[in-house]
Amino acid sequence: MSAPTVDTSAVTDEVIASATAAKAASRSLIGLSTAEKNAVLTAAAAAIEAAAAAILAANASDIARAESNGTEASLLDRLRLTPERVVGIADGLRQVAGLPDPIGEVIAGKTLPNGLTLRQVRVPLGVVGIVYEARPNVTVDAFGIAFKSGNAVLLRGSSSAADSNAALVAVLRDVLAAHNVAPDAVALLPAHDRASVTALIQARGLVDVVIPRGGAGLINAVIANATVPTIETGTGNCHVYVHSAADLDMAETIVINAKTRRPSVCNTAETVLIDSAIADVALPRLTGALTAAGVTIHGDEPGMEPADEKDWSDEYLSMDIAVRRVDGLDEAIDHIARYGTGHTEAIVTSDLAAANEFTRRIDAAAVIVNASTAFTDGEQFGFGAEIGISTQKLHARGPMGLPELTSTKWVVWGDGQVRPV
Repeated sequence: MSAPTVDTSAVTDEVIASATAAKAASRSLIGLSTAEKNAVLTAAAAAIEAAAAAILAANASDIARAESNGTEASLLDRLRLTPERVVGIADGLRQVAGLPDPIGEVIAGKTLPNGLTLRQVRVPLGVVGIVYEARPNVTVDAFGIAFKSGNAVLLRGSSSAADSNAALVAVLRDVLAAHNVAPDAVALLPAHDRASVTALIQARGLVDVVIPRGGAGLINAVIANATVPTIETGTGNCHVYVHSAADLDMAETIVINAKTRRPSVCNTAETVLIDSAIADVALPRLTGALTAAGVTIHGDEPGMEPADEKDWSDEYLSMDIAVRRVDGLDEAIDHIARYGTGHTEAIVTSDLAAANEFTRRIDAAAVIVNASTAFTDGEQFGFGAEIGISTQKLHARGPMGLPELTSTKWVVWGDGQVRPV
């Protein structure tokens, strides 16, 4: 039996209609005060908690469908909501409500010799498109941080989370309407056809920026095909380098936390590099601790799963890790430069000079000394909910909070000045 024919033109029309409505809504958001935005966010948090039963029922439907499709455990973890996670989603909105409003902030200013007064102020980007996989919490996080920074948001989640996302967006739109704010400030796009992604990322003039969140395949597809400006939230092949001057008690604690706290997220450590100067002691200790924690180890040492190039370069997003000996700081940095994705890199050392050298030479959005890679997170950095972790270098890099969803404009005040011919 052949698959049903999909009317991609109808999907495209739906996306363009949503983008057009979002553009109009974004203009209306400019007039909202900080108090009005915070009132919406606080009400949305309460509404999500009140609708928890319906949200969890929708999520259970998504989970059942994913399980029947043989979805792997790490993706199921990203998809699954629990009563505690629903409360966490609501609390994320409350945190955003408590953060300073970036809109209107003056970030530079001066008076020219001719008397003109210049101010550079933060303004919204406009309409932000998010393409993301599984994780229904992203639906609410993206709305909250976009709304507080004055942006409308178009959400293109995965089909695996379709019921969960629909339930959450319905709550958000109802809250907006109840506060006389355009409900089209948030919209959920069709998730069962890739034509909706194409339409979103090519809607120049309607969508101001697109942010892909997910695996390497999704991110690369968006970047390769988008005509709308994109912010790359890259994959996280994160390393922990255990330097020759490392405290092994500290190293063991950090490595276990960085790998096992939540293996399915992008700030998880995927490779441990152990300095050969201490490998005879450190290697058995760290691999023993990882094995005891249920982690499968890939590498070149006896007893490990044999490693190839894929093991050094890819995210596992599972209870797997690659382990390799390196001959000193230079070789560790060279390995990270070759295989890292520019997300988060960590060193464990008591040698201040080595730590400073590592932080200076590593090219990544976050470089951590003597702590877990798990701290690369907007909330942990004090930004509140994040829109993603950017691994590119233009516009934003690292956890993207409220200021990263703004642009600027120059406001010039004069008193009749004209430019000389």
